[in-house]
Amino acid sequence: APPFVMSQLRIAAVVGSLREDSYTRPACRDALSAAAEFEGVETDCVDLRSLSLPIYDADADDAGDAPELRSRIRRADAVILGSPVYHGSYSSALQHAPAYCGVDEPEATTVGLLCVAGGAFPTTTLDHLRSVSRALNAWVLPHQVAIPRARNCFEGDELVDDDVRERVETLGRRTVEYATIEPDPRTLESTQNVGADD
Repeated sequence: APPFVMSQLRIAAVVGSLREDSYTRPACRDALSAAAEFEGVETDCVDLRSLSLPIYDADADDAGDAPELRSRIRRADAVILGSPVYHGSYSSALQHAPAYCGVDEPEATTVGLLCVAGGAFPTTTLDHLRSVSRALNAWVLPHQVAIPRARNCFEGDELVDDDVRERVETLGRRTVEYATIEPDPRTLESTQNVGADD
């Protein structure tokens, strides 16, 4: 068990894959399971597959399940963003989710990053997610998880690669441990990120 007690923290993981047999989903759930080992920690798996979120339109920012998404992200003390690697970046589903949340919900929130790839070079996805998170003035964990050649790491929805499992569980633990870190002064990127006003 973890060596210290947290009190009433809520950790959310946003699953940015819409595929039924996604590897991103069980990886996010494993990270949340590690986070839940801490006393007083609640977890929330925000599976974008189960939410109705049309392509973001700034004139219709309450479309579909956007209010539910915003509410769940607002209640989280820290958020894990999980995405499959699509064309060297992150999924369109995960791109629209932060847009619906606006520029305020992730403000000064601790964010952990996880990506899953069919190939062997997934790190640009993490770089892109880190840039977006910093533009939202989130505090991004130094530890991040890339799962290359995912089909070799899973049997069904069970993560069977010991090294990858350790990295995923470490992400869950670090998300809890740094959930209440004092925020840095605002990033320059975030001061210029005024939302979709144009």
